[in-house]
Amino acid sequence: MTARSAAPRLPVARRLPRPSWGLLAIVVALAAAVGGGWLWLRDSPLVRVERVSVSGANGFGAAAVRGALEAAARDMTTLNVDVDALRSAVARYPLVADVEAHPDPPHGLRIVVRERRPVGVIAAAGSAVVVADDGRLLRGVPAEGLPTIVARVPPGGSRVADRPTRAKVALLAAAPRAIRRRVTRVTMGPYGLMAIVQDGPRLRFGSAQRLRAKWLAALRVMSEPGAAQATYIDLRVPERPAAGGLSEAQGGAPQTAVSSLDPASVASEDPGIPPHDQQAEVPTGATTP
Repeated sequence: MTARSAAPRLPVARRLPRPSWGLLAIVVALAAAVGGGWLWLRDSPLVRVERVSVSGANGFGAAAVRGALEAAARDMTTLNVDVDALRSAVARYPLVADVEAHPDPPHGLRIVVRERRPVGVIAAAGSAVVVADDGRLLRGVPAEGLPTIVARVPPGGSRVADRPTRAKVALLAAAPRAIRRRVTRVTMGPYGLMAIVQDGPRLRFGSAQRLRAKWLAALRVMSEPGAAQATYIDLRVPERPAAGGLSEAQGGAPQTAVSSLDPASVASEDPGIPPHDQQAEVPTGATTP
């Protein structure tokens, strides 16, 4: 008879010892003590906010914004900062877009205010209201020194709603700061969007596409000595801007004088724009109306 092979013996799983009820009670008690201690410490005078620094509030009503934030912050601790409460404290100030809080334990709190940027004044039917670069209406903010945005009807609500006015706001929002200060008026006519520059030519932008590239082209053309006497600059195709209104004696053609801008240089300063974009809806070189 052949001997049967012995079946392999499986290892016997060892039973883990059951925790005692006493140990569980100790763990629960420790967890409760730690949680309660944290809750006490989070709101205790040991970490109460005593030093508040506010940065970024520089526009209209900045002193009031800083005061409101400091008062709200002193009711908090550095371990329990309520950002929503800080936002609510300055919700009535139209220039404030958002608030960030950075605690510096044990007693410091740094608050950063992000302000909206006023770019123009919407004028319609005898009323005027300042508008920010994001289209938010800044009612009550002074309008001195801002360019006029011509509109047919006064804007309602809290933001610009109609499409033509939004395009004019976008035009000013895309303008480099150095030239935006010189713009006195933005309107729309036969050549689309147009900006009137103080002691300078009228800038014809056409559509609201590629506004950054068009502003860069305007700056380049305006810096050329031959365009100093131009009455307008056609920017509808930013790679081929045209300075118009120059006489032949001033070095221009009877109707227009095409700038010597390098299209590649304009495109290189406007990321994402190919040097030979064909999206423009009309050619340059229009005569003065």
